[in-house]
Amino acid sequence: MIIVLICMIAIGFGIVLLNLFRLQVIDGDKWQSYALSQQLRSSKISANRGTIYDANGKILAKSASVWSVIVAPAEVKTQTQENAIADGLSKILEIDGAKILKKLQNKESYHEIIKTKIEQPVADEIYAFIAENDVPGIHLVEDTKRYYPYGNFAANVLGFTDYDNKGAYGLESYYEKVLGGVPGRVVSLKNAAGTTMPLQYEQTYDAQDGNSIVLTIDETVQHFLEKNLETAVVEHKVKNRAVGIVMDPNTGAILAMATKPDFDPNNPREILDPQTKEELEKLNTAENKEAYADALQQAQYESWKNKAISDPYEPGSVFKIVTASAGLESGVVSAETPFYCPGYIEVAGNVIDCWNRNKGGHGQINFEQGVMGSCNPTFITVGQWLGVDLFSDYFENFGLTKATGVDLPGEVGSIYHQRKDMGISELSSSAFGQTFKVTPLQMITAASAAVNGGKLMQPYVVKQILDPNGNVVSTTEPVVKRQVISEEISKEVSLMLEKVVSEGSGKNAYIPGYRVGGKTGTSEKLDQKQNGEVRSRISSFLGFAPADNPQVVVLVVLDEPDLANAYGSVVAAPVVGSILNDVLPYLGIEPQYTAEELEKVDISTPYVIDYLIHDAEASIRIAGLKSRVIGNGTTVIRQTPGAGEPTPRDGTVILYTEEETQQDLIVVPDVIGMAGQEANRTIVNAGLNISISGTGIEGSGNVAVNQTPAAGTQVELGTVVTVEFKNTESVG
Repeated sequence: MIIVLICMIAIGFGIVLLNLFRLQVIDGDKWQSYALSQQLRSSKISANRGTIYDANGKILAKSASVWSVIVAPAEVKTQTQENAIADGLSKILEIDGAKILKKLQNKESYHEIIKTKIEQPVADEIYAFIAENDVPGIHLVEDTKRYYPYGNFAANVLGFTDYDNKGAYGLESYYEKVLGGVPGRVVSLKNAAGTTMPLQYEQTYDAQDGNSIVLTIDETVQHFLEKNLETAVVEHKVKNRAVGIVMDPNTGAILAMATKPDFDPNNPREILDPQTKEELEKLNTAENKEAYADALQQAQYESWKNKAISDPYEPGSVFKIVTASAGLESGVVSAETPFYCPGYIEVAGNVIDCWNRNKGGHGQINFEQGVMGSCNPTFITVGQWLGVDLFSDYFENFGLTKATGVDLPGEVGSIYHQRKDMGISELSSSAFGQTFKVTPLQMITAASAAVNGGKLMQPYVVKQILDPNGNVVSTTEPVVKRQVISEEISKEVSLMLEKVVSEGSGKNAYIPGYRVGGKTGTSEKLDQKQNGEVRSRISSFLGFAPADNPQVVVLVVLDEPDLANAYGSVVAAPVVGSILNDVLPYLGIEPQYTAEELEKVDISTPYVIDYLIHDAEASIRIAGLKSRVIGNGTTVIRQTPGAGEPTPRDGTVILYTEEETQQDLIVVPDVIGMAGQEANRTIVNAGLNISISGTGIEGSGNVAVNQTPAAGTQVELGTVVTVEFKNTESVG
């Protein structure tokens, strides 16, 4: 009996010891965590996200302090205090006072959230209210909020943050671990009832701010790109958004990237596109609530997408840059190789038209002329001479079978014919840029390799990471992926593409004083035929300059412009020309005028009334003049100087686009007696054009002796003032 009792006691102690071991050793961490959760309350303190800077240090995204309004009902002792708090906060915060009163009834609580993310002016009002009314129980807890000072500027690149201040789209998402920092904590004790104890029982653990990033994006270049894209979308009634990229071909650095219409990262759920807003408003009825919610969400997603990397498209004739490079590098063709274009070519029993079939084709031409004229039969023939394997090798080497790997989220790859599935039809259509899809970023990267000396570069958007003190943590160096063609062939391709602009299909991108190269592109959306007919097209143009030493490449893609004249040479080339015309001087690339261009000192002003803005700008630019648009319309209704009036080279033609535009008159300054350069500056700075006669403005001793109109005359902006100069130096 004693032995049995001893055994039972031993077994009992064993069970107790076993449970103690399980509780303290095996499950110790779990029970410790559970105990702490009952004793402590932890509140997160958001870290300040790092700043996003443009290439020159301008702030594109930053964090600023905001506050959460907290009440501690346990500290509020009287009904009078409750009413004062509810009444005061409801007015300042514009919320229902009854809801505040309800939260104040939880007398065991020290932490009831009234409102979050209030800004400095509102916080100051609350501090003043507390001081003036001597009320207890109101506390402000500092937090952070993301701001984008330029609104919808570079929105699809920057992206935005969610309510918790975490990156949701764009660079904000891709660089979340860099920008986000480490949140801090406010840890407070809870009493037996589970409510928070007074603030003296709190411990604060400071947040660690995130690092900042410096982009390759240049705010000024981005502005030039966005301005021209916005105009193009309106004037050509682009249905499916427009995209543009500006790249340094020698490094892969992206100087600008935009999709229009876009969104404002400060309020990303608001639809900015007027047409989309109108369509949504029509759908927003009581019986269509669900359909409206779905359409709104889809519209938001579309506006957030970065079309440059997320939407593959058929590049059309811009891709001929790759085919030409492959043909020249492989030796299957040379600049002088002869071709004959009757306006079409037959492939596997199907007739493929050249764009100018209605004009009888290009006739007898050589390969260089085929490039200049964007001849489809010429490029189909070159593709067939290359053959499936060689064509596919170059297609892959130019980076068109894989996503570029740019440091942006949401990049997709291309859709193309695998070599095992490529027959003569697929090869022929691919050779002139149809029946496969690449992203705009893939296309501009490949084209850059064709003209930069043959190097395929890794595109990138972030050039530096900085710590919270501004010290450089890391710097992105340009990466050459591989050599795709020789430097000699690259130069030959560049010079051929220069002739596309100076003599061929890309004349609308011509800029006097600059050697511009480029390639037009018009592709059919073959996968969206209606009743067997192509109803949708994409117009594009790729331009670069200077052609003999490319420093900047621009690609513009207009997705479904108005079909009245959807050719890339007509629609997209003037847009790229306008962008380059803005960007090249800004980058310090000076014009080098030919003798022929220099002869055009005084130019007959072109007639551009009733022209769309980009068409007018192209006509004026090609004539050797500058333009300035006044008004928000898309069509020119008046111009100064008028058509046919002489304007000095580099003079400015004022284009008015609205009838009600205020036409302020300019007082002609008095330049009599001034030296040449001083007189020139005075006239130009007044917003007028100067025409020079006599001895000119160069050289010492030349001064103004006469001017028309006379000083003090009121004239329109852009009026030409003719100034006569004489040399006043004595000759012994």
